[in-house]
Amino acid sequence: MSNAVVALGGFAFWTLILVLSIATFRAVSDLVLKRGIPINGFKPDGSDVPGFGQRLTRAHLNSLELLPVFAAVVLTASLAGQMALLEPTVMYILYARVAQSIVHLISTSAIAVLIRGIFFVVQVALLISYIWQIVM
Repeated sequence: MSNAVVALGGFAFWTLILVLSIATFRAVSDLVLKRGIPINGFKPDGSDVPGFGQRLTRAHLNSLELLPVFAAVVLTASLAGQMALLEPTVMYILYARVAQSIVHLISTSAIAVLIRGIFFVVQVALLISYIWQIVM
C-alpha cells in the first residue's frame, strides 16, 4: 500500500477518533458529571463547553477542514499518475496533523498556538507543493 493511501487513511481515522472523543466527552459531561448540558443541547462549535471540550471540538473541526483538501490532492495525483511525487513526504502530513491536534488539546497558550501554527504550515506547504508539482 502506498504512503499516500496510508497517510490519507490515517488522517481520516484520526478525524474519526477526535469526533468519537467529542461524543464521549459530551456523554460523560451530561450523564456522569451532570454539568447541566443535555446530550442533545451541545453547540456544534463547542462554544458552550469551556476548556478541554472546546479545544477538542476545535481540534476535530481543524482536521475536518483539511481532510477534503488532502483527499482531493491524493485523488488528483492518482488520476494524473503522479503518486510517486507524494510518496517520500506524504506521511509528514499525517504526523503534523496528529501533532497539531495533540498540542491543541494540551493548551491554547501563545507558545502552543505558535507550535500548532508550525504544524499547520507544514501540512499546507506540502499540499501546495504537491499541487504545484502535479499541475506543472
